[in-house]
Parts: sequence; C-alpha cells; structure tokens
Amino acid sequence: MMLQILKKLNYNNYFLKNTFTKSLIAISAIGLFTVNCSANDITTNKSKSILLKPIDSLNDEQYDKFILGKSFFRIPWVEAPSATTARDGLGPLYNANTCISCHPNNGRGSLYNKNGSFSRSLIAKPSFDPIYGSQIAINAIHGVKYEAKTDIKFEEIKVAFPDGEIDTLLKPIYGLKDLQYGPLDKKTVLSFRLAPGLNGLGLISQISDDDILKNEDPNDKNGDGISGRANFIYSPITKKHEIGRFSWKAQITTLKHQIADAANNDMGLTTSYYQNENCTKFQKECNKSPKPRDAIDLNDERLEAIKFYLENRKTYSQKLNENNKGYKIFKEIGCVNCHIDSFETKNGIKFAPFSDILLHDMGEGLADGKIEGKASGSEWRTAPLWGLSLHEKINNKKPRLLHDGRARTFQEAILWHDGEAKKAKETYMNLKKEDRKELLEFLKEV
Repeated sequence: MMLQILKKLNYNNYFLKNTFTKSLIAISAIGLFTVNCSANDITTNKSKSILLKPIDSLNDEQYDKFILGKSFFRIPWVEAPSATTARDGLGPLYNANTCISCHPNNGRGSLYNKNGSFSRSLIAKPSFDPIYGSQIAINAIHGVKYEAKTDIKFEEIKVAFPDGEIDTLLKPIYGLKDLQYGPLDKKTVLSFRLAPGLNGLGLISQISDDDILKNEDPNDKNGDGISGRANFIYSPITKKHEIGRFSWKAQITTLKHQIADAANNDMGLTTSYYQNENCTKFQKECNKSPKPRDAIDLNDERLEAIKFYLENRKTYSQKLNENNKGYKIFKEIGCVNCHIDSFETKNGIKFAPFSDILLHDMGEGLADGKIEGKASGSEWRTAPLWGLSLHEKINNKKPRLLHDGRARTFQEAILWHDGEAKKAKETYMNLKKEDRKELLEFLKEV
C-alpha cells in the first residue's frame, strides 16, 4: 500500500513538472506572459466562487498556466524531507500551509474560526524584534517550537451621535501568549493585520504611476484636510524603490513582490527574492531543521504562475447607479475623496476600487506605531472597498473591517476614522438617521 502511495506521489510530481515545462515553453514561444483584462471580465455576479474564475480571453496555453498557479495557491505545502518534491519546504516557522487558508475563495480573511479562536488570517507583526523577527509564527514543523499565539482582548467604547443614537466600538488590546522564545524586546511595537481580499488585483496592477500620483496632496493645497501621499518601497524584484500599491500600508510594490513576501513570512517558503529561512539567530532548532531537496522552495516559474493566476481572475464590482441615494451621500460627505470610485487601466478599462492607493493619517485611534517605508505609525493605505459584499457569500458571516478586524459593521469602521478622515466622520454623524442608513445600505453592496 505504501509503495502505491509513493508511486502516485512521484507521478504527481512528474506530471506537475512536465505540465509546467511544456506550458512554459509554449507560452514563451508565443510571448504570452501577460494578459490584459477586458471590461467583460468585470462582473456584478455576487457568487461564492466568482473570484476563482479565469478571465474570458485566456487561450489554451494561458489557461494551463492559470491552473498551475491556482494549484500552487490552493494545495498544501508540506515540511521537508518529503516524497512530494513539488511542494516540500514548508516552514520551519509558518502560519498557514496554503495561501487559500488566509484568503478563502480569494476573499478576505475572517477574524475568528468556527470554534471562536483567532483564525490564521490574523497575523501578528512586530516592528523587528531581535528574537522573533518581523512576524509571529503560530505554527512550526516537527522538532521546532512555534513562536507564540494570538491574544487580543477588546474594550468597549460608547459613541453618542448628535441625534441621541448610541453605538459601541471595540478597542483592541494587542497581546501574545505562549511565547516560546522568551518575552518580546521592550522596544518592540506589535501590530495585527487581517488578510485582505484579493479582488481586482490585476486591475490595480495596471494603474499607471502617474494616475496614482495625481491624487497626492501632501501639503493639502486644496484645503480639504486630506493630504494623501504614495508610499515608496524598495522592491526585491526590481532592486529599486517603487510606488507601493498593495497591503495595509502600501508596503508592497507588485503582485510578485506580494507573493514572494507572503510565501516567506506566512509559509516559510524561500524564493529567489527571499532566499533565507525565516529563523532568527536565537532560534537554534529552526536553523538546524531539515532542508528541502531544492535550494529554493518556490522557484521563479512557479512564482510567475501564481502571479499569472492572481492577475487573470474575474473581478467583482458593484454596478454604480448615480441615482442611488446612499451613493450620493457617499460622495457628498467626502468619502469618495479617498475611496475613489473611478480609475482607468493603462489599456483603457474603467473600474471602481473605492481606493486612491495612497497613505492617509487616520489618527491615534487607528495608529499601530509601525513604520513601513514612508508610512508612519498612524498612516494607512485607503482600503479598497470593492468585493467586501462577497465576504458573507464566501464565509457565511459578515466581514470584520479595518486592518485588525476590530469593526463589526461599516458604521463602526466609519466611527474609527479620524485624522484626515475626521471631517467626513463628523459629517456622517450629523446626518439624519435615515440618511446614515441609506449610506450603510450602499456600502453593504460594494
């Protein structure tokens, strides 16, 4: 029986390697490493699986590459040494063994598991700690100690509206428990991040730098209180500083950068851009753990296939109706100044991510004190809103909002806005209750 299993695993490895090689040769021969999404690939279909579907224009070779990337995104990695050489190399320290664990059906992560414990989608990220590094691993391979477990408590804060309505916010108190390598350094700042949804990544990749930069107003010359600015980050891909587009503080430049970074930090996989295991010098068992057969766990061809898969999926976007009262209020009170509803790709596709891809100071209430590139401890990239309405379809629960999932509703998320967004928040609080309801109903469908 064991011999049959090993034969099957070796066949699967052979099949994966040869399928990829043939596809790669075919794709290289016809120069089809990039596919431009068309307007037909933006859909209003709000289904559980819509973000898994390929765009319409893929030919056979491109579809093979899409499926290959999808397989490496969804099928679990295993620790080395292993009979399955295509996917060994997990860890030694890791949070999840698949990408899909944190991004179910390519959607947004949930704060809690079904049993009420914190999910793997919630990542603890210290400012660099000498013992624990820049991310806390909640899992480890055999013979290696994991780093710690998530421990967040919430304090209730009452907020009163001018018309007498009362709402309750949850203020998180960050912590860790079961620290396996001793306490954090006293100077270490701890932040938590919830895995964002992957809707429309290919379209955001196709926005020109100029279109992002034209919305900057770092000195608030127009006097509206909003002074967004781009984050410039060193890219391990291009070896130069570029505009950050992805993740909570726009600290990731491109999709390939995002995949390589997540592979290393979330799953302990090496790439040609992050060649070292995610162990610090204080973690002896981690450094001495068994090594995979290949020097690089996720090679360039597989990394490119995952990038191709993420770029070439259907994008969900709400059909905007200028006569929708909630949408009108969204624009009138200034939400649209940061959550921009109109972008155009380099090849002329118009879309509405509801983000300007810029950093904004959101005030002390949302500050985590973590500096990333040009992003200060209180600055965050405007979170794209599109695709949030898919969360309940995918996870059978409403989304937890903001970077750490503290907000249970859109209203709670709005009430946490401060700094540059303070004026819009106060305007919202002074709306008639029925108008607030119209706005919230609009946001539920984004």
